[in-house]
Amino acid sequence: MTKRNQHIVPHERGWAVRGAGSERATSVHSTQREAIDAGRQTARNQGSELLIHGRNGQIRARDSHGNDPYPPKG
Repeated sequence: MTKRNQHIVPHERGWAVRGAGSERATSVHSTQREAIDAGRQTARNQGSELLIHGRNGQIRARDSHGNDPYPPKG
């Protein structure tokens, strides 16, 4: 399985989980909370990042499930 960031985006039927670079949604949910839960599980399994978009399309939150260095460099 490839490491692909998961995006929670508005969809005509509610909210969708979409892998980065994909045109099609991985799954569609009636609420943003359901989409976040599904996307978070996928991001954990892949060790990737979850990006949560607002209704306007802008990223409003990020949640990393990869191997981030701690403490961060810099």
